[in-house]
Amino acid sequence: MQLAALDWVIIAGYFGLALGIGLWFKNRAGSSFVEYFASGRSLPWWIAGTSMVATTFAADTPLAVTGLIAKNGLAGNWFWWAFAFGGMLTVFVFAKLWRRAEVLTDVELIELRYAGRAAAFVRGFRAIYVAVIVNSFIIGWVTQAMLTVLRNTVLTDLPEDSWYDFWLVVGMLGVTGVYSILSGLWGVAITDMVQFVLAMIGCTMLAWIAVDEAGGIAALQQTAANNFGGQQVFDFIPDFGDASAWMPAGVFLALALGQWWATWYPGAEPGGGGYIVQRMASCRDERHAYKATLFFNLAHYCIRPWPWIMVAFAALALHPEIRTWATDGDPATDPGAGYPMVMSLAPVGLAGLLMVTFFAAYMSTISTQMNWGASYLVNDLYRRFLAPEADDRQLVRMSRLASGLVLLLGALCAFWMRAKNISVDEAWAILAALGGGLGSVFLLRWFWWRVNAWSEIAAMVASIALYFAVTSWQASLPADERLAGQYTSLLVATGSLLVWLVATFATRPERPEVLVAFYRKVRPDGPGWRPVAAQAPEVRPDGNLAASLLCAVLGTAVIWLVLPGVGALIFGELGQGMGLVGGAAVCAFALMRIAGSSARTI
Repeated sequence: MQLAALDWVIIAGYFGLALGIGLWFKNRAGSSFVEYFASGRSLPWWIAGTSMVATTFAADTPLAVTGLIAKNGLAGNWFWWAFAFGGMLTVFVFAKLWRRAEVLTDVELIELRYAGRAAAFVRGFRAIYVAVIVNSFIIGWVTQAMLTVLRNTVLTDLPEDSWYDFWLVVGMLGVTGVYSILSGLWGVAITDMVQFVLAMIGCTMLAWIAVDEAGGIAALQQTAANNFGGQQVFDFIPDFGDASAWMPAGVFLALALGQWWATWYPGAEPGGGGYIVQRMASCRDERHAYKATLFFNLAHYCIRPWPWIMVAFAALALHPEIRTWATDGDPATDPGAGYPMVMSLAPVGLAGLLMVTFFAAYMSTISTQMNWGASYLVNDLYRRFLAPEADDRQLVRMSRLASGLVLLLGALCAFWMRAKNISVDEAWAILAALGGGLGSVFLLRWFWWRVNAWSEIAAMVASIALYFAVTSWQASLPADERLAGQYTSLLVATGSLLVWLVATFATRPERPEVLVAFYRKVRPDGPGWRPVAAQAPEVRPDGNLAASLLCAVLGTAVIWLVLPGVGALIFGELGQGMGLVGGAAVCAFALMRIAGSSARTI
């Protein structure tokens, strides 16, 4: 891809805008600790929701989607579509509870829900684990994705052993660091909005050009079918009766039935968590938190995917070798590179916009990881254990230092991943597997009073131990006898669930006064809180848990009907497409009626 003067003007204008936003919010971010990490709890839902969507649209996302399709066809996207039910549970069940808790980070909830040394340990450990390990890993893999984009677009002639691309991205990290450190969450959220709009425009235009280059929709479909043995590459749900299906039935079921509850994954945490909680905590009130998470889930699953998917299909049609890259077992080959390879089709002007698309996607994720990671270090380590009497001035100063530290650790992890040549989809799978087993305890602590701090400790230890035990066992087997990664995650999750349940009954429950204080503040619903509710008869929970769960089911149905419905319309299957979209509309109507009848409690 050759960049002309117009392309460079577009790129320079984008970087100037990002820095300008950071400078604009500098003073506001520095006014208080809560302003820096939670925008003074004043974000409207549409800014908070768009920021959530922008953060989960990183430079790695279109590449990973391309890799999933190259390996398993359209159905490979169930790796992340399977999280939809968990996301809808967050919308209709957990968003209001998180906002009532008035926490700044999700791990702060631990010492609201539990008490004592065990709770303090879990909070401190989780803060370090997420801020230092998980956060650095995420920065590392999105940087690796950005390197892949550069090497397959503007740096195609770069020698394999050159590090020029890495240092170019380090410069981009520096720009992101400046505006993120200065502006706090307000600047991050506003730049997220700009970045999301630019990214979606660029991806949609690229999809149009890529399909046209492949000869149009019909020709693309025919070429892909001819090259890869039939129409199964386009199957939304794999053919369970086909032994040669790209995605076996067992793998699909493991994803669809287990992924939403079994795995803790950034942006799709069971029960809510991470930067999703940070955005909800920054909203004006419960209703804004609810609307923000609803908008996020609809945009995340219904609006964004198809431009990426169409480029991936075009990449398969134009570069059939990426299918071989996905199945040859060689970690040095990255099928996600098919996406930036298609970007070479862009004309002058659009080429600059496409580079801005990836710069924006990359920088929106980095800025969130910096602010979010620093919030753990300051709120859950420095303020909690080292300087509980620190004033706002001290806390803001530490917040900016912590943001820089998070960026430095992420850059070091990116350096390591670049040296080891770890691919994006491989990184996704590793993080999902490591988080296997935590989801169940994060869900049930809201529904069952008996869950205690030792439950979470047992889940964390079991999750990590079982992951390494299962992967070691699999490594000892011949390659053709190893389980798919999805089965590994489910094994880890099921084993962890059993371990933490045993630990729960083997240890004492939380003190009654701790449980009653939590119940009074958050007002969780359901039969699992009856013993605690009896001690606080004046508290009135919402009483709409059943309706909220039904709304979550209907919301998931909307997503899972819209996704194939839009695809059917794109490929000219009008009857099927209208039927699916019509079914989604019916579910949406029922959802609005049920949610509206209980709106006063949301």
